[in-house]
Amino acid sequence: MKKVFILKHVPSEDAGTILDFLKGHKIPFQGVNLFDGEALPTIEEVRALVIMGGPMNVDEEDKYPFLYEEKILLKEAIAKDVPCLGVCLGSQLLARALGARVYKAKREEIGWDKVSLTAEAKKDTLFSAVVGAKLQVLQWHGDTFDLPRRAVHLAASEAVPHQAFRFGDKIYALQFHVEVNKPMLEEWFRKSKDLSDILKEYDRYEHELSKITAEFYRRFFSLG
Repeated sequence: MKKVFILKHVPSEDAGTILDFLKGHKIPFQGVNLFDGEALPTIEEVRALVIMGGPMNVDEEDKYPFLYEEKILLKEAIAKDVPCLGVCLGSQLLARALGARVYKAKREEIGWDKVSLTAEAKKDTLFSAVVGAKLQVLQWHGDTFDLPRRAVHLAASEAVPHQAFRFGDKIYALQFHVEVNKPMLEEWFRKSKDLSDILKEYDRYEHELSKITAEFYRRFFSLG
């Protein structure tokens, strides 16, 4: 039986509410802790790939050797039209696998922010689940990417214009985080003076975010 494989680059960047959805809908899945040397699956085993975040740059293969093999798997998944959902570093890895440049953004984005949805997003299978012209998201990144050739641009911010894209019908890249839950935020921001404000905003926004992500995940995992 094929599974959803969740590729993790660091212990602290887990799949959050994506995991909750998979468990709740009894969709077979398996985590792959790349930072512990766990082996990547073969493409024949994969129903969908979920590629999580991490602090490294996509080309730091000398320091993080797993990135080399991971990009090979992503290229294979893209070629075989296997659904992929890349989050933060995961979005950058998908962009790189599609031949786009990944580089330092003009400034870091950290904390709650809103991204503007493009006209194409309103017609998109996943993003049409969002009501309105903007989507509130959690940001934590310093790198960005060029939009890959033939990719559909779905979201933007002032500092980082390429916030989300779709390639083909099943490959999705999100520079931002929609999968966050409270324990994740407590861990990520535990040393930050902004922790209290971050958690207060999460408490205010949790119900709305949960509705959006439930539909978003339902549509994505129906692709495979």
